[in-house]
Amino acid sequence: MDDAREPAELGADARSSAAPKALLVAIALLALQSLGLLVAAAVLVVKTVDGHPDSVGRSLFGVVFALGAAALLMLAARGLLAAKRAARTPVLVVEILAIPVGYSLAFQAHRFGYGLPVLVGAIAVIALIFSPGVNRLIDAA
Repeated sequence: MDDAREPAELGADARSSAAPKALLVAIALLALQSLGLLVAAAVLVVKTVDGHPDSVGRSLFGVVFALGAAALLMLAARGLLAAKRAARTPVLVVEILAIPVGYSLAFQAHRFGYGLPVLVGAIAVIALIFSPGVNRLIDAA
């Protein structure tokens, strides 16, 4: 079946199939970050139940916060895949907030294994979602 319509006329499915590689890499990084937040939430739950936290309420708030951030990142990734301009804003906010977290983990707490992936991932996602190919796709939507 030959469909001569423009990608903008075909809807989100055609735009996602024609998505630039930078957008797909950014979405994959967002999914990886979301998975990392889910793992962090699970670790916090286990440490809260198994250990002796200073404050159970603060620990459970950390779990809820991590789960909420993971959900936000996945929803934003879905919006980016549909080439929605508004999806970049929450991604940008979360990634900007992740930069000082990654920096302090890596260089102040000397936890390079935790901090460097957060720092590099945040910078990479910001660069990818504002790359020329992604900008053209989102402007055309």
